[in-house]
Amino acid sequence: MITPTPRRIGAGLAKHGFLLLGAGVLAFPFYWMLTTSFKTLSEAASHPPTLWPTSWHPENWIEAWNFPHTLWVQAFANTLFIAAAVTIANVALAVLAGYAFARMSFRGRGVVFAVLLSTIFIPNEATLIPQFVMMSRRFLGWYDSYTAQIVPFFGSVFAVFLLRQFFLQIPRELQDAARIDGAGHLRFLWSVALPLVRPALITVALLQFLLSWNAFLWPLLVTSRPEIRPIQLMLLQFSTEAGSHYHLLMAGASFVILPTLVVYLIAQRYFIEGVARTGIRG
Repeated sequence: MITPTPRRIGAGLAKHGFLLLGAGVLAFPFYWMLTTSFKTLSEAASHPPTLWPTSWHPENWIEAWNFPHTLWVQAFANTLFIAAAVTIANVALAVLAGYAFARMSFRGRGVVFAVLLSTIFIPNEATLIPQFVMMSRRFLGWYDSYTAQIVPFFGSVFAVFLLRQFFLQIPRELQDAARIDGAGHLRFLWSVALPLVRPALITVALLQFLLSWNAFLWPLLVTSRPEIRPIQLMLLQFSTEAGSHYHLLMAGASFVILPTLVVYLIAQRYFIEGVARTGIRG
């Protein structure tokens, strides 16, 4: 049994103190959002700000839900539909592309993968205007529709890369045995490979779902009808020409973030496992 030395104890305390500090910094925005949602408007907009409500006002949540022109139920349904469609499409395409780059041999595979991977370095702002022009009525005619909010996000280079790394870790002997039994690529992918990369699949699905749920700028540009807009745009209703209702805005933000928080808490074990096991084999 190793006796802990003062130096080892001090190092452990310093490490845990640093982790607690980092956790506090990350958790503070959520704390601020929740506490502000129970404040009065004057207290929420006060300078200097108060860290704790002097009196609690849970009726703010009811007022935020019943705020004029906030179609919460419709917006939740829109966001769930859009996020589910984007997630399913991304997972399906990433599985097929990642498997092809990892387990299939074809001419130019390395060059194609390198070009695909290099697109990660293109900032989203550089493609925003071309994509918007494509959605306009002069080209595809998808402006102000669900299609414009779904189709441009069907492909994820990061998802392809992550699944490719997992597929590379599958022993070649398993594929050889499946080939001897008469299984082709699709049978091997469905019956053998996918169960082995389940953490990566859940990681990709979770990341894509969260990204789609939190989308704000793109839906703001390509939609104008409130009945097809996602949940994030409902928060705009709390900012008017007369000023912002900060306490109601924070209550609305709580509505928006709670579903994603529940999804993450349920799937966090697979998410952490998927990220931790990501290989670097090329």
